Amino acid sequence: MKLVYMGLFVWLTLVTAVSAEEFRISRFSTEGLTGWETKVFKDKTNYTLLQENGATVVKAQSRASASALYKKVALDPLHYRYLRWSWKVAGIISKGQEKSKAGDDFAARVYVVFPGRFFWQSRAINYIWANHLPVGSSFPSPFTRNAMMLAVESGPDNVGQWISEERDILRDYRHLFGEDPHEIGAIAFMTDTDNTGEEATAWYGELSILIEK
Repeated sequence: MKLVYMGLFVWLTLVTAVSAEEFRISRFSTEGLTGWETKVFKDKTNYTLLQENGATVVKAQSRASASALYKKVALDPLHYRYLRWSWKVAGIISKGQEKSKAGDDFAARVYVVFPGRFFWQSRAINYIWANHLPVGSSFPSPFTRNAMMLAVESGPDNVGQWISEERDILRDYRHLFGEDPHEIGAIAFMTDTDNTGEEATAWYGELSILIEK
């Protein structure tokens, strides 16, 4: 059984705070994957840097695997609240059933981790490219209610296209958990197919967090 979220909560520790109006989570074009760490849950998803349309992006290829790339941060979500990123998928997970453990696989997901003093106090928002559920759907992870899933894209309509996203982390957290969040401790992205045994390919562009507008 893949305990993706709880394992990540226990394993992460906080680092010193960042004070900048825009926090660049990634700098793939100049720093590559420096500062990004890998957490393997079941075999290793292959993450590689490549050039596409003049930009440096990360290509993820999963074959019955589940591993995440994450970067530790220490940001106050009351101020650093607008998460921006771009992504593209080659296809959805045909056997993916979002609300079941056996179908908890996604071609692409970006998630925000809020570590607590104890691991059971930790929370996470998973922004997912859903397989079948409609955009806007939200539900607890089948593995832990401490992780909430939110579908920001869904299905095959936009497969093969770069999509830019912006989410209000603070607003989403309050809606999903009914309270204010702890400090943001990490940003992660993952392409995983370990539960269904399928294959998936996705691409991730630069990620950043903006100060409250």
